[in-house]
Amino acid sequence: MEKKKKVVVAFSGGLDTSYNVMYLTREMGYEVYAACANTGGFSEEQLKQNEENAYKLGAVKYVTLDVTKEYYDKSLRYMVYGNVLRNNCYPISVSSERIFQAMAIARYAKEIGADAIAHGSTGAGNDQIRFDMTFLVLAPGVEIITLTRDRNLSRQEEVDYLNANGYFADFTKLKYSYNVGIWGTSICGGEILDSIQGLPESAYLKHPTKQEPEILSIGFKKGEICSVNGVEYEDKIAAIQKVEEIGAAYAIGRDCHVGDTIIGIKGRVGFEAAAPMLIIAAHRFLEKYTLSKWQQYWKDQISNWYGMFLHESQYLEPVMPDMEAMLESSQRNVNGVVTLELRPYTFQTVGCDSPDDLVKNKLGEYGETAKAWSSEDAKGFIKVTSTALRAYYLAHPEEER
Repeated sequence: MEKKKKVVVAFSGGLDTSYNVMYLTREMGYEVYAACANTGGFSEEQLKQNEENAYKLGAVKYVTLDVTKEYYDKSLRYMVYGNVLRNNCYPISVSSERIFQAMAIARYAKEIGADAIAHGSTGAGNDQIRFDMTFLVLAPGVEIITLTRDRNLSRQEEVDYLNANGYFADFTKLKYSYNVGIWGTSICGGEILDSIQGLPESAYLKHPTKQEPEILSIGFKKGEICSVNGVEYEDKIAAIQKVEEIGAAYAIGRDCHVGDTIIGIKGRVGFEAAAPMLIIAAHRFLEKYTLSKWQQYWKDQISNWYGMFLHESQYLEPVMPDMEAMLESSQRNVNGVVTLELRPYTFQTVGCDSPDDLVKNKLGEYGETAKAWSSEDAKGFIKVTSTALRAYYLAHPEEER
């Protein structure tokens, strides 16, 4: 008998990937390996259910590829160093996760000698690009199968096929679709599709359970989160999860992001991301005390490009490690503890305690006392600084504003 070809299905347990597993097994004769790449968005219960479902659908093997730590080490910490928020709004939760899921799938496909890789992306979004590009680079020669995209399948067609072949699951199309990860939850559909409207309270997964204000302290060592409310964390993932737990009780981190997609159209997405918004706000606040003016300026330029490249599936571009090197170098003096005050739906930075605080110096206190220069020094500095402007307006008095 002819040996069956092996295909790795990037398996989330959702409708599209479930259809892929069954169809590739039953109709195309593939030996299907269902691989769930977890970047922190799946619970143990969900992963167990995924495994059971994959075998029911016909997979010969199911694996969970846990890349949460890799995702943090190779992406999240740089996103914090750079205070990365796309359009000063969105912590690019899903887009950065997809790259690491795709890399894990590509590695697994090569490990088992797969002939093909399949994913459930449609032709209307960014994820098809993130998956395809990563597979083309990291698994050259391996066929990429995208049934949902290539056959332009409707949701109902996929449900009908699964049901007709004895597989029944709750694939009810909800008003909203959610992507849950360690760096936030994205919300699509519903009112998001109407530019005039915002999301109602019912659209969010997390709701306020606390009303009274609370102080949260976040500690950093060399720009990396190290403590929450005085408790030290070696496990950075656990520290992020703790901040999320605290901030989610106030429903902090909600917003709607509008931006340009890789395929050229504009897209809108709602999100709730307590941990990213609190950690980035605290980190940025600490940097104001510990970085020089030009460190902040140039880091902002690099951070903007770094976030854009992550979003647009350019993580494997050779310039990325160069940008990461600059971001990491900039963090050598970003040490200290930042306090924030949390309230329902909002928060504010309060203060910071840092051994590298540049506000505390022996030269002077802003608006108070000058210790390193005299009044004559100040007047001379101002006179020299104004020289270029005075020269220009002496030559062009008619242009005075």
